[in-house]
Amino acid sequence: MTARRLARAGRSVVLVGRDATRTRGAADSLRGLAPAGSDAASPRVYTADLEQWSQVRALAAKLAADGHSVDVLINNAGAAFPRYEQTTDGVERTYALNHHAPFLLTHALLAEGVLTLEARFVNMSSFVEKRGRLDTTDPDVAGTSWGKRFYHQVNVYATSKLVSLLAARELAHRLPDGMSLYNANPGMVKGTGMNHNAGGLMRLTAPLFRPFAITPDEGVQTPVWLASASPAPRPSGGFFSESQPDTPSRLALDDALARTVYSRTAALLGVEPLTR
Repeated sequence: MTARRLARAGRSVVLVGRDATRTRGAADSLRGLAPAGSDAASPRVYTADLEQWSQVRALAAKLAADGHSVDVLINNAGAAFPRYEQTTDGVERTYALNHHAPFLLTHALLAEGVLTLEARFVNMSSFVEKRGRLDTTDPDVAGTSWGKRFYHQVNVYATSKLVSLLAARELAHRLPDGMSLYNANPGMVKGTGMNHNAGGLMRLTAPLFRPFAITPDEGVQTPVWLASASPAPRPSGGFFSESQPDTPSRLALDDALARTVYSRTAALLGVEPLTR
C-alpha cells in the first residue's frame, strides 16, 4: 500500500523482497499508477533475504552498481517469530529483521554513496515498543539473551523495536547535514497478516484486537507523509504517529542508552560508526 501511494504520487519505486515471484507481482501491480506526464521510472525489483547480513550488504552494492540514486529508504520489513531461532549470523531472527537489517542497509547505502544530499530514512516502528524489556546496564543488541530466558514473543518483538528506536535516535545525530531519519508507527492495521502470520501468542490474540484495527490505507499515511512531506518533518530521529510527532517510551528517549545501543550494533555488524 505504501508503494502504491508513492507510485500514484509520481515517485519512482524500487521494491525489495525475499520472494522474487511475489515481488515482481507487486511491482507489476504498480505499473500505470503514475499520473499522466510523470517522469517516474517503471518499478524496479531486487531480491534479498534481509535476515542475512550478507544479502543486505549485497543489496546495497547492487543498487550502487546499477547507478540508482536513493532519496527515500523505507525500511518496511519486519516480523515477530513465535520461538527462539538464530540466523546464520548467530543472532536472534526477530532482531535480525527488525533492527539489524535497517541499521545495516542504511549504513551500507551511506558507504556506497548512492544517497541524495537530502535523503530520508523511514523505519517502521511500533507503539508496542513500550513493552520492550532491555537491560540498560548491558543492552543486548543481538537478541541472543532470549535463548537463556523465557521467550515471550510479544516482548521479543517489542524489545527489537525499542532497540531499533534507540539506534535510530543516535544515528539521526550523526547523519550528514540535510539527511533525516524517522520512526513511523502505523498503528494496528487490518489485513497485514502481522499478527496471525506471526504464529504463537500473536496469532492467538489477534482476534481480540481486530475491532480496534485501522485500514491499510490509514496505516500507510504516516510513512508516506514522512517520505514525501515538504519541508522535511521534524524532529529527525523522532517517533511519529498519525502524521505528527509522538512520544515513545521513556527508555527510547534515553540519549546515553541510545549511544551505547548504536555503538554496540555497529560493532556487531562490522559497520564503521558515523561521526560528526
